[in-house]
Amino acid sequence: MPYLDLHSTPLTAQTAAHLLRRTTFGPTPDDITAFTGLTASQAVTLLMGNGNYALAPVDVNDAKPTVGQPVATIPWDGDRNSELGYFVAYWWLGVMLGQNQPATLLDKLTLFWQNHFVTSRTEVDDYRFIWKYLKLLRDNALGNYRTLLIEVTKDPAMLKYLNGNENEAGSPNENYGRELQELFTVGLRDLAGTTNFTEDDVRAASRVLTGWKFTNLWQPGSTTVGMVFDAIKHDTTDKVFSAKYGTQIITGRSGPTAGDLELNDLVAMLLNRPETPLFLCRKLYRWFVNPIITPDVETNVITPLAALLASPANNWNIRPVVEKLLTSQVFFDLANRGAIVKSSAELMLGILRWFGVVPRDMVTQPAAFRKYMDFVYLRLRDLQQPILDQLTVFGYDPYYQPGLSKLWINTNTIVLRGEFIDYLVQGWYEVQPGYRLQIPLVEMVEAIQPNFADVPPLPPTTPPTGTPAVTAVQVVDMFLKNLFATDISPEQKDFLIDKILMQELPRLSWEFEWNDYRRAPTDSYRRNIIHWRLQGFMKFLLRMPEYQIM
Repeated sequence: MPYLDLHSTPLTAQTAAHLLRRTTFGPTPDDITAFTGLTASQAVTLLMGNGNYALAPVDVNDAKPTVGQPVATIPWDGDRNSELGYFVAYWWLGVMLGQNQPATLLDKLTLFWQNHFVTSRTEVDDYRFIWKYLKLLRDNALGNYRTLLIEVTKDPAMLKYLNGNENEAGSPNENYGRELQELFTVGLRDLAGTTNFTEDDVRAASRVLTGWKFTNLWQPGSTTVGMVFDAIKHDTTDKVFSAKYGTQIITGRSGPTAGDLELNDLVAMLLNRPETPLFLCRKLYRWFVNPIITPDVETNVITPLAALLASPANNWNIRPVVEKLLTSQVFFDLANRGAIVKSSAELMLGILRWFGVVPRDMVTQPAAFRKYMDFVYLRLRDLQQPILDQLTVFGYDPYYQPGLSKLWINTNTIVLRGEFIDYLVQGWYEVQPGYRLQIPLVEMVEAIQPNFADVPPLPPTTPPTGTPAVTAVQVVDMFLKNLFATDISPEQKDFLIDKILMQELPRLSWEFEWNDYRRAPTDSYRRNIIHWRLQGFMKFLLRMPEYQIM
């Protein structure tokens, strides 16, 4: 296999769908059409350029005078802290669903960084902090890793989450100094199982980071948040690292610039370790390509990607590395299609995007937007993926545990995934009068029926006139088109038609039922017969293992 060589064949519908499944939260049929025929380079360039960086969360409580106002500009309101924090997560879910932007890589990659540099909405506990943090990650998702690492280290949300605010000379807090090495740079161990840093290195790094403070946490009426460096709280002595780092010494400084100078030295030391680019590139590979890294992949994909990331010419820029990976032969290799179990967000948001069950606009219809997102957020929480609220600093377990994307499905979540599908098929949840979260099954079949109103007459009229009904085979083909990452067998397709859609009735029965509905489409009884048949089919289809993978 040529591994990182460029995939030069123009994208087919299947390869375009594969790229979109991995880089967005699921394609729409229109997305697949738009990307078919592009080269991989053209498609990835488009995905990288489509991000709308100007988007921002607003207050969607229409009972408040600040409705529609950007969350970041609302003076601190402790009584609404939790609600406004939820609205940041709701906004991000809306963006993931494609509101106000075309298909883009930006937010799938931002989720990668938010799960790499974890902070939690509940632990940070200030809606302005968490939005500032999310914006930092989103603005720099395709930027420079050195810059991102430095800014994350000083960010008020991270200072709160990992106790950096409490890290002072004479009383260091080691939380961030540890995670900086274990989770953000060198990793805990190399492939041979040898630890990459010592406890003394944790203490030395923590001393480098003393003196950083966040500002205006929970300050009533405050309109800004940020961070400052308190030189008095900084440890000005030299910091000596172990042989793991070549016994490097970071010279102690004093004065207002000491914090930045020592932090820059620390980051330079961490990025100079060969383990750091390897650690990051393995995570990117697992996120976008395959959770299993074989020795061949380590040698032929991870190692050269890491060399590119850390090369003097690239200097830790993220975009060229992601672009190289997503346009590679290994990314499009058939063996990597269907290799990842969909996360809860990929499953839920993917269904909503595919079938066009989109939220109302958060500015013009805030109440409907909020009610829609209440449903989506709470079900993601139940399915082990509360957005912006990981349970531990390690991130969501299936991402933290290498090779275990299958952990998204267990005896509990498989039931909850099915319940979510039932909600969408049955239309049980009303967002606002006239709009339910419901897959428009009958309307989708109507859309493929030529001359819907031109129905053949009832027998024994001769000669036959009118437009023939679409067949059961055509209906199943329509629903299956580009839906799965992997092809199903002819036997599976026959099973779907004969056992699931037709419930063992002759296939021709579909055409009689459909024509009966076409003659009286406003008759609820006739519509319900068709709808019942399609509902049972869709409940089964979206539960199939082939739909749970990407």
